[in-house]
Parts: sequence; structure tokens; C-alpha cells
Amino acid sequence: MQENKWLSMKEVCEYLHISRDTVMNWIKKEGMPAHQKGRLWRFDINEVDEWMKNNEVENTSDADSYIKP
Repeated sequence: MQENKWLSMKEVCEYLHISRDTVMNWIKKEGMPAHQKGRLWRFDINEVDEWMKNNEVENTSDADSYIKP
């Protein structure tokens, strides 16, 4: 497991190869782990990796490049 690393919205989008809109939908509708401070979003890479392993996203219409690990 990687050490505790925090990603910005842009970085998590690049890491997962998805759009910002998809990330926001996953946060709101699918329970993707995210932390908001004011207008800034931060993502713990370990939480995101674990969530991706354990969850299937129901609506992937916005995530053309989504590939379940």
C-alpha cells in the first residue's frame, strides 16, 4: 500500500482517466471518498484505490474510459 498521498481534483481525474463531471457524480451518487475544504477537493489515494476495488459504478455513461481494476 502506498503512503498517505493526497490528490487534487485534477490529479485524481488524470489518475483515473475520467472527467471532473464523472468524479463529481461518483462522489454524489456512488459514495466515492473525497474531502472538501471550501471549494477545494482532496482525495486520499489509498481511499480512492480501495473504493475502486470494492465498488462497481452503476452509471458509467460519463466514464467512457472507466475500467474496473
